[in-house]
Parts: sequence; C-alpha cells; structure tokens
Amino acid sequence: MFEEQKSQFDPGDPCTTLSVRQHEVSPCACCSSVFADLMQTMEVLDEKLTDPDFWRKRNRCKEQAPRNAVLINAKVLTMDESFSEASAMAIKDGKIVAVGDDAMVRAAADADAEIIDCQGKIILPGFIEPHMHFFPIATIGRFEDIGPFRYPTVESALSRLKTLAENVEADEWIMARQFDPSLQEGVEELTRAELDKVSTSNPVFVYNASLHFGYCNSKALEIAGISKDTPDDPASPYGRDEDGVPNGVLKGGKAIASVVRHNTSRNTDDLAEGCLDVCTRANAVGITTFCDQGTGLVRGVKELDIYRALAESGSMTARLRYSLSYALQDEFDRAGIAYGDGDEMIRATGWKIVSDGSNQGYSGLQREPYLHSEDKGIAYVDASQLKEMVLDRAARGWPLVVHANGDQAIDNTLDAYEAAFDAGLLTNTPWRIEHCSILHDDQIERISKLNLSPSFLIGHVYYWGQAMRDKIFGDAKAELLDRTGACERKGIRWTLHSDDPVTEMGPLRCIENAVSRRMWKEPDRQLAPDECISVESAIRAMTRDAAWQCHSDHEIGSLVTGKYADFILLDRDPRKVPVTEISQIKVLQTWMGGRKVYTCPECLS
Repeated sequence: MFEEQKSQFDPGDPCTTLSVRQHEVSPCACCSSVFADLMQTMEVLDEKLTDPDFWRKRNRCKEQAPRNAVLINAKVLTMDESFSEASAMAIKDGKIVAVGDDAMVRAAADADAEIIDCQGKIILPGFIEPHMHFFPIATIGRFEDIGPFRYPTVESALSRLKTLAENVEADEWIMARQFDPSLQEGVEELTRAELDKVSTSNPVFVYNASLHFGYCNSKALEIAGISKDTPDDPASPYGRDEDGVPNGVLKGGKAIASVVRHNTSRNTDDLAEGCLDVCTRANAVGITTFCDQGTGLVRGVKELDIYRALAESGSMTARLRYSLSYALQDEFDRAGIAYGDGDEMIRATGWKIVSDGSNQGYSGLQREPYLHSEDKGIAYVDASQLKEMVLDRAARGWPLVVHANGDQAIDNTLDAYEAAFDAGLLTNTPWRIEHCSILHDDQIERISKLNLSPSFLIGHVYYWGQAMRDKIFGDAKAELLDRTGACERKGIRWTLHSDDPVTEMGPLRCIENAVSRRMWKEPDRQLAPDECISVESAIRAMTRDAAWQCHSDHEIGSLVTGKYADFILLDRDPRKVPVTEISQIKVLQTWMGGRKVYTCPECLS
C-alpha cells in the first residue's frame, strides 16, 4: 500500500529532521504546543469526540463480533520462543484456542466452527508499531503533501500549491506539509516571497517535514497580525529580513501556532475521520496494535476520554498503548493517571521524556561536534534535570521512555537510568530508549547491564543514510547509526518503529530496511552492513518483542493459546523472498480480536 518512493507520510522526523541548519531551542514538535494550539482553533473542543455513539455512527468495520473459526491449510509462524510453525489455528471469543496441525486443531475446536481454508498462505501475529503519534497523524494527515517523494524540486512543489490556490475560494487557507529542503532541490527556506508567488489573496501555510519549522505567505502574516513590531519569543522566533520585517519563516511551536491558530475552517468531523484513517492505514499494513509516544500534546488529558470512547464504540480496529508526555506532568498527576490504567484495547504503558533534539537538524546532543562544525547540539532536558525526572517517575511506578538521538543524550539517559537502578527503582521493565540513533560499544555494554531496550527509527538508514555519512557525521560515526546487529549479538531486546508521521507506518518496509540497510539515494550500497540482521530477528522485533516493549506480551505478540486472535495473512513468506522485496509483500487480511478488520482486493474470500 505504501511504496517507499511515494509514501503517504514522507520522512521528516519531528525529533530527527534533516532540515535547514538552525538550532531551535523549543521542544521537539511532537512535544510542543503547536498541535494543541492548532486544534483549539479548529473548534473541536466539544463533547462529541468523547461520546461513543458519535464514533459508532462512523464505524468502518464490517465485522462487529469475533468469529468462531478454524483456519486450516496455512503456514502459521507462531513467533513463540522456538519460532515454531503450525498448519492450523482455532479462534473463539476473540482469542486463540488451539494452534497445531489440522487434525489437532479441528478436534479442539467447536463442531460448528467455521472452516477457513487459507490456501497455503502465511499467518503471522499482527504487527505492533511501538512508536507513532496518533493525534498528530490524524491532525495533519489531510493537508496537501508536497514532500520530496512527490515533488523532487521546490519549484514543482510550489507549482502544485499554485494549482491548488487557483481552485479554492478567496481567503480559503492553503495548508501543506512535508517540505524537506534536505531532499528537495532548490531554496532551503520557503519565505513569504516564495509563497506570495503561490497566492496573495489566500493565506498559505506549509509545515516543514520535521514540524520544527513552518512557512507562510504575506496574507497569512497579515491575518495573524504579525509585523515588524511583533516581539520574538527567544525559544521560537520569527525569521526576519535585514530590516526586521518577518519573512514568513516560523521557527518552533509558538511561532507556528501564532499563525495556524487563525485557520478556523476545520471541524470535529475532520479530526474524527482523521482518527479512523489512522486505524485504517495501520490495518492495511498489518498493524493490530500501535503505541502513541506523547499522549496529551494535542488535546491534553481529554485525549484519554477520546481513546475510551473510540474503544467502547467498537470503531477502533487496532489496540492502543500510550506513553504520557512529560510536558503535561501536572495535568496527568491531577487526573490520577497511573501505569497500567486501561484494558486490552487502550492502556497506559509508559512515561515519555524528550532529552534532546535532532541529529539531522543538528540539535541531537553529541559527544563531539558535528561534521565541519563546532556545535554539539542541544539538551532539551539537561543531565541533572533528566536524572531528577527519571527518579521521580520511577518512584511513582512508571516505566520510562526517553527520546535520545545523539550519543551524549544517550549517555545522559543511561546515567539517569543507572541512578534509578542503583536506587532500586528500575522496576516495571522494560525501560526504553527511543531512536537511540548513535550508539557506541560502551553504551551497548551499559544497555545490556541495565536490561534496557532500544527502539530504532530504522527509516533513518534508508531515507537519510547518505546524509548522515556525507553531511552530518562523516563515515566513521555514521556507521554507529541504528545498531540492530550489535544489539542482537549482545542479546539485547530491541524493536523497530516508524515514528509516523516521521516515516510512514509499514512494518514490512521497516523489516526490509533493517535486513538490507540499503539507502534510498544509493540503492546499491549499504550503510554499516555489519548491522544487518536476519529476517526472523526483524519479524520478532515487530511482533513478540514489540509486545514486550509495550508491556503487552502476556496478551499479544505471538500466536499461542490464550492470547488475543490478532493476526495477519500474507501472500508470501518474508523469509523466502529476496530481501529487497520484503516491503512489496501484500497484507491480504488483518484480524484483531477475532474480527477481520482489513481485506485487500486480492484477498481470500
């Protein structure tokens, strides 16, 4: 569904962007106020979204009850500890009741169970996406994509916007996303001068793919009341011409929000459809569970009420695990949210802290300066604060999930985790390091000692590997990117993630990226081939180990008796195709809790 060259959400990590070389000191976009301010202006702060009946009317799933069925003539990769295979599986009341050969499973099933002939197709546990951003995807997903995989040059992207402007009403906002100057030939910034060529009568706003930057035209600045006399927030300033007049470049969440809050054209139905689209997209690539890493940053504590309404309505066709954002600590504390709150559909499983910024944006915190630079990046949370925050949340029983891209940020995270370990507070494991991008051997030793678990944004290797090598770090340090192989050899449990809307959700694409380590710009070359891992290891990372990392391996992640009947059917065995074709394998069906929630056109009946 998502071809690598034409992804729906093209790369541009909010926390790892390859962008204009500017250091922003506001938090990463996923942890800033930009989405909260945007949603307030879209007039969706009403009770509809917390009403299950509102969602029931929009339910897209044809099957409302789990099936009592026996799936036969299949190749079932159970993903149990032995990586065992079976030929049949029985499901009832949403759970697996038997796995084995056809005769054994038929004997264990009810006499009236439906028999489904899988015609030799592969059955895997439903994929688990351990790091994505639910509401940000739903929010910006309907904006026009002018990213590099659709428009390789800035000129062609602007031409697309001009076409849009010629076909809308006067004063209607033109909203776009995914502009990535690192991958698109042309100017590095979209100033008001560039965007005024699109329209002078319609306000135009474009998100940088990173979400760290926004760009707008003169009309949008006028509507927002932003002028030469508008003061800058030092943490989120306006770009300016030599004479001090704002040039349309918006740096950081507050500057972005000061413009987009004036777009009041969207409504509750937009967000509702966006949320359902997230589930539909996930199911289409075989995902039956995803984990939101930063809950609360769009709608505050109310997000939890929306989650519950979705789950209760039966409209949510993927399970949701979530980590609460440290940015809303006081609100969540007042609400009394605790680790483990929820049920099999939605559950709080972590506490998210962002410790640094972006390697590709030169704000990931490094031990040594970036290539051809004296800069070492930015600590969004300094080392002493991070340690205090980790100890505080650990004492409250929370598993920690810390974003750390640069090697110094990883050092700081390991120091904080070690302090919790020494204090006897490293409980409710696993504890996670998100992205964990640049990893040295000594850090791998510490991760192993503390029994921590990295989650790698493996799209860094494929989409930005060449830039990491040639522009950002140099050959030697680029070899330290996403070290799945080294962690595997050390016996560390790790996972792969998309960080959608950073890279598109696509577990088979992630598996291929990890197994092949090919680079988009140089498809015949690999980045750090010693870090390649086996297909089996990559599948495990997106099923059983992802379930464990999301504190859910007791109920999902493998196809064994007693677990939920979350599984997918594939048209080919990932272990039997060329590694460069893994991402092209078709997901034929996706089942969640014994319900078929996705069927592709070529699927079995």
